[in-house]
Amino acid sequence: MALDFLILYEHAVREYESLLLLKAELERRGYTVEIRQLLDRKKLKYFTWKKPRVLVSSCMYDDEAINSHVYNNVGVCRRVVNLHWEQILSDTQEAAPWFNFNGNAKRCVQTCWGEKTRRRLIAHGMPEQNCPVTGPVMMDFLRPEFAGYFKDKAALCREYGLDPEKRLLLYISSFGYASMSEEEVREISEMSGEDFTAFALTNRVSMAETLDWFDRYLGAHPEVQLVYRRHPSEWNSPALDALAKKRPNFRVIFADSVKQWIVAADDIYLWMSTAVAEVYCAGKSCRVLRPVPIEHEYDPVIYKNADCLTDYAAFAAAADARGDAPFPIAREVIEGYFDQSGRPAYRRMADLLEQVHREPPRGDPFAPPFRPRFNLLKFCALIGVHMMYAVKFDPKRLSRVAPGFAAMASRVYGYIDKAHVGRAEARTMAAKIAPFVEKRGEGEF
Repeated sequence: MALDFLILYEHAVREYESLLLLKAELERRGYTVEIRQLLDRKKLKYFTWKKPRVLVSSCMYDDEAINSHVYNNVGVCRRVVNLHWEQILSDTQEAAPWFNFNGNAKRCVQTCWGEKTRRRLIAHGMPEQNCPVTGPVMMDFLRPEFAGYFKDKAALCREYGLDPEKRLLLYISSFGYASMSEEEVREISEMSGEDFTAFALTNRVSMAETLDWFDRYLGAHPEVQLVYRRHPSEWNSPALDALAKKRPNFRVIFADSVKQWIVAADDIYLWMSTAVAEVYCAGKSCRVLRPVPIEHEYDPVIYKNADCLTDYAAFAAAADARGDAPFPIAREVIEGYFDQSGRPAYRRMADLLEQVHREPPRGDPFAPPFRPRFNLLKFCALIGVHMMYAVKFDPKRLSRVAPGFAAMASRVYGYIDKAHVGRAEARTMAAKIAPFVEKRGEGEF
């Protein structure tokens, strides 16, 4: 039996919760839906009897992405919708061809959270029908209709061994490049056509200075506890481990969603995270910490003219002041990129996917001159690494006998591990979402 929708995700923490909400809505409408990770083993059924009618991707920038995300997962599929999880860019990136899609990626449906992104894509040659505004699905959990979905501060603190009576500070990190090796930075630069070497250095310097601020403040204020929410790519950081050992009131926690921590926190701090929009949608405020300037070519456009704290004294004064500060970014800027419609985004997205499902393809991603190719090496490598992961065999143990393979396999193993969502965890998350989808009738929100 054919599958209606196959949804591929990259980062579990960033995407999985929203995908379960979208899946629940599509299933409520009678469709079959499955969610897979980009580095999951490739399965024959998705090429044959369970081939999806619509492939829903996490990103789709160019022909190589069509080859990797579509052809190597399901074969030829002409109905491709990109959930487009990276929409908040710098001004330089907004002008760059790679971020505005090229090749046959323009023949795919590229969803937009807001009108500003839609206008940008159209100006760069995207057909209007291929860049609809759906709103940001991840923000739906912060709508009034989802009241009661998140745990309160007391429950969350008890779960993670924090004191609910103490002030809870939250830092949402974006230092993804700080933990990357020079080789990884070089690979990303080559893939995107943009040199991220300077930005990686800015990551490292900003992270070191910010951690120093936290060290000083938490040392002087043992009655305060700070949860450091690391970036999905920031999974190997000795600096975080060292500070957590030094300061018992500093905790690095990656579990639960960013939204959950935003709802529970007393004070919120960021560097350049797009989660600033989630803070806004939650009806809270935050402070932007910028120990050193960020080059404009990397700074997200929504942070232009934002109110920032640039030294320890300003940070300490803000932390001491408590209370809600004015939001650091203008309302019209936030809402231009994150459409705040009266209709939840997950329902608007489901409407779009239904339309793509029943109508002829809006474009052919496999039209010439694109030539698909099957990556047999990756296919075999993923089988091997997943077998290692199943028995918890760390590929680093092979570094003496096969250093090249061990390095490659270790990197893939790490990506698989941080993106993995177990079946029991997925069922628990889905059960939590289900009542909020099932409780309404067709006439409700």
